Amino acid sequence: MSDNKILMLVGDFAEDYETMVPFQALCMLGYQVDAVCPDKQAGEQVRTAVHDFEGDQTYTEKPGHNFTLNASFDQVDPADYIGLLVPGGRAPEYLRLNARVLEITRHFAEQNKPIAAVCHGAQLLAAAGVIDGKKVSAYPACAPEVQLAGGHYQEIEIDAAVTDGTLITAPAWPAHPQWLRQFVEALGARITL
Repeated sequence: MSDNKILMLVGDFAEDYETMVPFQALCMLGYQVDAVCPDKQAGEQVRTAVHDFEGDQTYTEKPGHNFTLNASFDQVDPADYIGLLVPGGRAPEYLRLNARVLEITRHFAEQNKPIAAVCHGAQLLAAAGVIDGKKVSAYPACAPEVQLAGGHYQEIEIDAAVTDGTLITAPAWPAHPQWLRQFVEALGARITL
């Protein structure tokens, strides 16, 4: 296992900011972030969507950037990674249907490795059965799934994050500063100014 490799499970119509920003920020800090998607190889792309809060009863959705994967899903060995990152958006709703995705997610939970999930990423965690008894934040529409999976849904500010052991979750991309800081601290980094 490398001491700087993070696995990112992403798919088509993952939220743009929740994909691009964590990927770039973690790479900037010196981590190797392997972004993978089932049935896709390194060099292929996923499409993203921009979710915004514009005063409607739910978020709006617009086309985002194409995001190029830098690793191949079929070559992933979760033992090679120190942490897992799950962006939100619409991707988690179908990624959770993939048995291998759930197996990989369970590996990180069972090995007590840090897992960071934001927004709808909690759908994947719930399907993998790794949040029972845990404090979990997510986009509010995911609260029923968190609770049905035995998690303790945390209704926090949109720019906040919550850590429970090695599980770091947040409601949406405005929480990136807190969410990413808590994740890298769980990975063992020390941030000083």
